[in-house]
Amino acid sequence: MATPKRKKVAVIGGGISGLAAAKAFDQQGHRVCGFERSADFGGVWELSRSYPDVQTQSPKDLYCYTDHPMPDDYPEWPKGPQVHAYLHSYAAKHDLARLFKLNTTVKTMQQAKGGGWTLTLNQGGADWDEHFDFVTVCTGQFSEKNIISHPGQEAFIARGGQVMHSSEYTDPSICKGKDVVVLGGSKSATDIAVNAVNSGARSVRMVYKKNVWRLPYFVGGINFKRLLYMRAQELQFNTWGKTPVQRAVAAVMKPLVWANFRGLETLIKLQLGLKKHNMVPTTPIEKEVSCSVPLVTPGLFEHLNAGKIKPVIGTFEKYTDDGLKLSTGETVPCDLAILAVGWKLGVPYLPQTYQDKLIEEDGQYRVYRLAVNPDLPDLGFVGFNSSFCTVLSAEMVANWLVRFADGQLADQPDAAQMNANIDMMLNWKRNERPAAQIYGGLCSAPFHFKHFDELLADMGATKHKRGPVGEYFSYPDYRAYGEYLASTPHYRVG
Repeated sequence: MATPKRKKVAVIGGGISGLAAAKAFDQQGHRVCGFERSADFGGVWELSRSYPDVQTQSPKDLYCYTDHPMPDDYPEWPKGPQVHAYLHSYAAKHDLARLFKLNTTVKTMQQAKGGGWTLTLNQGGADWDEHFDFVTVCTGQFSEKNIISHPGQEAFIARGGQVMHSSEYTDPSICKGKDVVVLGGSKSATDIAVNAVNSGARSVRMVYKKNVWRLPYFVGGINFKRLLYMRAQELQFNTWGKTPVQRAVAAVMKPLVWANFRGLETLIKLQLGLKKHNMVPTTPIEKEVSCSVPLVTPGLFEHLNAGKIKPVIGTFEKYTDDGLKLSTGETVPCDLAILAVGWKLGVPYLPQTYQDKLIEEDGQYRVYRLAVNPDLPDLGFVGFNSSFCTVLSAEMVANWLVRFADGQLADQPDAAQMNANIDMMLNWKRNERPAAQIYGGLCSAPFHFKHFDELLADMGATKHKRGPVGEYFSYPDYRAYGEYLASTPHYRVG
C-alpha cells in the first residue's frame, strides 16, 4: 500500500466520540481540527446538561477507553460528575485540548469541488468557511433536545406552572412541595421521578406510553453484566448474516433459548414486583433488548411500593385550570411537568440533499458498519453505533474510520459492497429484528461482539479473541480490545 497523505480532518463534537476520533486521527498523523459548541468537553456528560443523580447505565469497566480505565475509587456505576472528570482526564492524557475550538458551532456543510467538505463555522458571532479533506461527525444521537408542547401550556405557565425538558432539570429544590408529573418511561424519567420524591415533592406521577423491560443492576444477586453482556448470551438473539448452518443450529436450540429468556423474565418480574404495579411488558424480552432498555433507578420500586411514585400508562392531553389532563381521562394535580422525551436524532447542520442520501423514508440510516455512507464520500460518523459499552464502541469505530479514510483497511470495501451490506442490514432490521430499528437503526446492542468482530476483521487484527471461557462467558474487556487494536497493521500518514 502507498503511504496515505496527511489530511486536514474536522471532528465535530467534543464528547466521548469526538475525543476518541480526535485521538485516532491525530495518532495516525493527521491535522485534526475539533469543534465543540459548548464551553467544555463531555457531550451528554457536560455538567450543564446533566440532571441530579445521573449515573451510567454501564459498569465502569464497560464504560472506558482501552488505554484509560476509570479510577479505582469510582463506584461500579459512576455518577455524572465523575464521568465528566474522567473524560477530561482522557483529554489531558492525550493532549486533545490543543486540537479543539470550544464555543464553536457548525452551521452547515457542503461538499467541495475536488473532494472534501466546506464547513460554515461560528464563534462569538463571527462566521467563516473552512475546507477539510475529511469530516468526522461525532455529535452522536443526543445533541438536539426533543421539544414538545401540549394544549394549554402557555396559560399553565402564566399561572405559575413550570414545563421543562429533562436536561433542564438541574435544581431539585424546585420540586419541594410541588405536584410533579414526569412524561416518559426511560432511565432519565425514572431517575428524575426518584429524585423528585427525594427532594420533597408533594406528589410524583410518571406517565409513559407502554411497559418496557427494565433490568435491575443485580439480577437475582448477580451483576447484570455477567448475565447479559456475554457472547454466549448474544448468540441467542436473532443476529444478522447467519449462514445456513447457523440457522439450522438456531432452529435446534430454539426451545432452550425460549426457556432461558422465559426464566429471565420470571426472575425479573418476581424480583421487581412488576405485576403489582401493572408494569409487565407484553413483548418477549429477547425481542425488545436494544439500546432503549433502561436499568432500574435505585429507589424506584421502593418508592412505587410506598405509593410515592404513581405510574400511569398514557400521555399528556392538555393543561387545564385544575392541573393536567391525561389521555386516560384523568386530570391530575400538576405544578411542574418534566418532559423526559429524549433527543432528536439527526445531523441538523447537514443540508437536506445530503440527509436524503443518508436517511431512508422510514427514518433508517444508510450507514456501513454504522460509520460511513458510500454516497457521502470524505464523511464519517463516530458514536452512531450506540451500545451498552458506548466508550469502547466509539473508540473501535474511530480506529476503523481513520483506516477507512486512509484506504488502510485490510478489507477496504467499495461502494457496491457497502450498499449491498447496508441493504442486507436494513432488511434484517425491518423484517427479522424490529427492535434493531430503534434510534434510526443506529444501535449495535445486544450484538457488541459481532459488531466488534466485523470492525477488527476489517482492520486486519491478528488477535481478536480471548480463551473460550473469557470470550464466551464474560463481558467485553477493554484491556483485551486494546490488545486487539494493537495487533492491527501499523502505519503513519506522509
